[in-house]
Amino acid sequence: GLHCPLCRTQPLVSAKWLANMLKRNLVGPNLRVLDSSWYLPSMKRDGKKEFASSHIPGASFFDIDECADRSSKFDHMLPTEEAFSDYVGDLGIGSHSHVVVYDASDFGLFTCTRVWWMFRFFGHPQVSVLNGGFRNWVKQGHPVSGTYTRPEPARFTATRCHPSWVKSFEDITHNIETQEYQVVDVRPYGRFCGKEPEPREGVKPGHIPGSKCMPFFGFVDEDGMMLSTEQLKKFFEKSKVDLNKPLCGSCGSGVTACHMVLAAHLCGAQEAAVYDGSWYEWFTKAPPEHVVSDLNNKL
Repeated sequence: GLHCPLCRTQPLVSAKWLANMLKRNLVGPNLRVLDSSWYLPSMKRDGKKEFASSHIPGASFFDIDECADRSSKFDHMLPTEEAFSDYVGDLGIGSHSHVVVYDASDFGLFTCTRVWWMFRFFGHPQVSVLNGGFRNWVKQGHPVSGTYTRPEPARFTATRCHPSWVKSFEDITHNIETQEYQVVDVRPYGRFCGKEPEPREGVKPGHIPGSKCMPFFGFVDEDGMMLSTEQLKKFFEKSKVDLNKPLCGSCGSGVTACHMVLAAHLCGAQEAAVYDGSWYEWFTKAPPEHVVSDLNNKL
């Protein structure tokens, strides 16, 4: 396993490992823990409020709506390098910090994979996801805290060294013709095929022509732990997604799409991209023939 932030970073760390680091007083400038809990309005939960009363000791709160392009009408789109550098530097994360991200959702993993992907996108591969999330941390009896001490700010320099890891509306439109990469949509199948409503007002369900569906909760087991590599490979195979060909994740607004990116990464496909605007942007901008749904017999 991983004993120091400078070793090759594991994409997943266990609660046991993190609890051990905490016991040894190693959570600090070299090991930063982030709670990135965020919920859809229908979930009736407030990640920031919950963090204030209960979080992993030494953790800071990472707000995916704050650390975003605030000028976009679409939710939590990628911020600029400068904005990302300032935001994470304020959380005491420097260029040598190993970052561990988690969220407190019932899924075990919900928004934290997006933050894992953002750090990697901005040239910081020393980032891991806490396997099983806060749900399992609590279940295993590890300590929680209701006090927050603001960390000493650090210098962080973000670089967009992987521009191909993010796709725009234009990229996805172009890809319908060229089929250069497989678009993998992780929304529940009912929304993908157009039978179940979207959680956002004014957005109808359906999917991007030629995309495949791998619902995001299928990447974790019922305990909220990421599936084993073997099980993940089977899930890709069953979903007719080829890990040897380029991949791009999509979802409602570019968050849970990162579950697919992490899963592909664990299976050895480490260059998967994310369609940042995802279905919310697609539905808003695409011509009707590019909104495929069972309900309009477009499948």
